Amino acid sequence: MAVLCRPAVAVPEHVITVEETLELARRVHAGHPQLPLVLRLISNTGVRKRHLIRSISETLQHPGFEVRNKIYEEHAKQRVPAVITQALVNSGLREEDIDLLVYVSCTGFMMPSMTAWLINSMGFRHDTRQLPIAQLGCAAGGAAINRAHDFCTAYPESNALVVACEFCSLCYQPDDHDIGSLLSNGLFGDAVAAAVVRGSGGNGVLLERNAASIIPNTPEWISYQVKATGFHFRLDKRVPTTMEPLAPALRALVERHRWNVGELDFYIVHAGGPRILNDLTKFLGVPPVAFRHSRATLTEYGNIASGVVLDALLRMFDEGSLADGARGLIAGFGPGISAEMAVGSWLPAGSRRPIPQPRDESMTVVRSVGGR
Repeated sequence: MAVLCRPAVAVPEHVITVEETLELARRVHAGHPQLPLVLRLISNTGVRKRHLIRSISETLQHPGFEVRNKIYEEHAKQRVPAVITQALVNSGLREEDIDLLVYVSCTGFMMPSMTAWLINSMGFRHDTRQLPIAQLGCAAGGAAINRAHDFCTAYPESNALVVACEFCSLCYQPDDHDIGSLLSNGLFGDAVAAAVVRGSGGNGVLLERNAASIIPNTPEWISYQVKATGFHFRLDKRVPTTMEPLAPALRALVERHRWNVGELDFYIVHAGGPRILNDLTKFLGVPPVAFRHSRATLTEYGNIASGVVLDALLRMFDEGSLADGARGLIAGFGPGISAEMAVGSWLPAGSRRPIPQPRDESMTVVRSVGGR
């Protein structure tokens, strides 16, 4: 079984508060007929501040898609290595110990991938496998963990490094005035996150099972329109309702593992907005405090796309309240509408990994009544 070690997270130095965001919206979109609705939606996101790779005056400028992509590459190469270094320190491993690099990002494009640059620049072995993922959006944080888990399951003595690099501010489009775009301007932030998944040794979350799910006929609900000016984010007003059809998939994964989804010890999920977390509280039958780490990420950093899951995980590590063997759920949600989910248990420092036991998949799962 693979162990997801303590993540490392870094946010850039430029900060914009919700008050500054609202004032900016009032000034830039003064004549918008639905400005009061936009202001109310932004106020209700729960975001208090966000971090940006450039100053707000630079962020509001649009020098063209080509220049923006160069900015993405420049800042990725500048900011990612330090986060990787800290993630490796957290795991007790070095660059040469990594067998797979999983790099997820939906806010810029590079070919060769950032993984190739990292291998040539940071001392990773030249036979390190590469898995860049660019089109899963916010779900990519969960997907990266799951693909690392799959790899370490197939190759038990191997190790994988997961990196999420999201500069959402580079997707700002000054000429997009629909409600979804204006809401996004007050919701998304920039961040870099990384974590090691060890095939053997280490402490953290012992990954035990993963799964994926997609809601049929919803591909246009979260999407990019790629134009000459770059990525134009499209967010359908129905997106906040998606937890009702996705909650059964989360429940099914947990029950397949013979656990009760309402009685887990930790829940690390992508916080796209407060409605997502509120609905999960309702449909999974858990108290609001269960999603405190995801809410904290949303409040302090905004929606940092694929980095949310890793930042919420880091907050769980920092809290230090889990007992040996504590059970939990990790999930990312994104375009599709899709979910990448995993279940695992807490393995603190000094604990020995349990010996995997074969599971009879044909057995009927009986869910206990009630919950916390």
